[in-house]
Amino acid sequence: MGTQMPTGAKAMAAITFAVVGWMTANTYVPNMPEAQTVGSFRELTAVLGAVVGWKVMGNSVGKGYLSAAGSGWKTVVVLVFFALLLFSIYEMLQQSVRMRYDGAFEAIVDVLKRMAGRSEALLSVPVIVVMAIGGAVAGLLTENASRRWR
Repeated sequence: MGTQMPTGAKAMAAITFAVVGWMTANTYVPNMPEAQTVGSFRELTAVLGAVVGWKVMGNSVGKGYLSAAGSGWKTVVVLVFFALLLFSIYEMLQQSVRMRYDGAFEAIVDVLKRMAGRSEALLSVPVIVVMAIGGAVAGLLTENASRRWR
C-alpha cells in the first residue's frame, strides 16, 4: 500500500481535533484529583488530537455530513482513549523509576487502574458537552473541507 498524500480534509481534521483536544483537556482539568499536576496536559492533548484527527477523521470523509458527525464522535472517543492511555503510561513510568512495582504485570495492571481512575472525571456534563459538540463540529468542518479542497 502506497503512502497517502496529505489532503485539505486531513489538515482540517488535524487542526480542528487539536482544538477539540485542547478544549476537552481544559474542561477536564478542574475535575482532576488534587494530587495530579496539570503541567503540559492541555498542550500534549492538543498534539495528540492533531495526530488522531489526521489519522482517524482524515480517512473517514466523503460519506456525507451525518456520517461525518458520527466519525467526529468516533475520533473524539479514540482521542480520549489514547490520552488516558498515554498519560497513565507516563505516570506508571514515573512510579517504576521509583521501584514501586514488583514486576511488569503489576505495572500493566496499574496503567489500567490509572486509566479507569482518570476516566471518572470524564463523566462531568461540561466535558461530555465539549466532546459531543466539538466532535460533531470538527467532523462537519472536515467533511466540508473534503468537499471544497479535493
